[in-house]
Amino acid sequence: MKKRGGALLGLAAVLLLLAGYLFGPAPFAAAEETKKLIFDKANLLTEDEYLKLNKLANELGAKRDTDIIIITTHNDQNLDVVAITEKFYDTQAPGYDKPHGNAVLLTLDMRNREVYLAGFYKAKDYLGDDRLDKIRGKITPDFSEGNYGQGFEKYIRTSYKYLGFKPGVNPDNIMFNIWFQLALALAIGAIVVGTMAARTGGRVTVSRQTYEDGSTSGIVGKEDRYIRTTVTKQKIEKSSGSSSSSGGGGGGGITGGGHSHSGSRGSF
Repeated sequence: MKKRGGALLGLAAVLLLLAGYLFGPAPFAAAEETKKLIFDKANLLTEDEYLKLNKLANELGAKRDTDIIIITTHNDQNLDVVAITEKFYDTQAPGYDKPHGNAVLLTLDMRNREVYLAGFYKAKDYLGDDRLDKIRGKITPDFSEGNYGQGFEKYIRTSYKYLGFKPGVNPDNIMFNIWFQLALALAIGAIVVGTMAARTGGRVTVSRQTYEDGSTSGIVGKEDRYIRTTVTKQKIEKSSGSSSSSGGGGGGGITGGGHSHSGSRGSF
């Protein structure tokens, strides 16, 4: 009896352990990876700001399969801001899907007061030069006023938003496009309904010929008088080139490692 009771207790213990393993929290399960996406070498952010921004970049970047990265530097070697960005991409190997994969980088050069945005792979297609120019235009005023945390958050959220729209679509006018298409559909519908309603009243068989006397009606006379033609020429001055907001413009390139990217550069 004792042996049987001991066996039952042993079996019960094994079943409890098995149930805990199957239905309880896995004690050895790896926690979800949180990438380091904010590289604040210039110490512009507080610890709370860093944690908030790094979490936000991880969450929103995962939804777009693209790493959203921020780099700040005092640039002690006085390198070009584009060179800093390209070297970081080549050496740090960022990218959501694989090393040197989908990524958008923002580099803030505090020495020369310059900002550069670059999109790689998927971000190169979805965040081309024009879209990066728009993002830079939205965040530069914050950097100029020293609101770095606010500017970085706006960069992360706007990059996430723009990555959700196919290339060639203006994401800032998407609501206008929706309302315009809706209004156009309603107008076409109204025309169709109006036409159908008009036809239900029967066809009109009375025309001009019903009352017109063909023997007496006709053109009395016709006269065309040409006076002159005047042509005025005016010289149109060519523009010397336009720049986007904050003294910069679009322009990507290729890193030393052979990775092409879109780009937008400007001062703040």
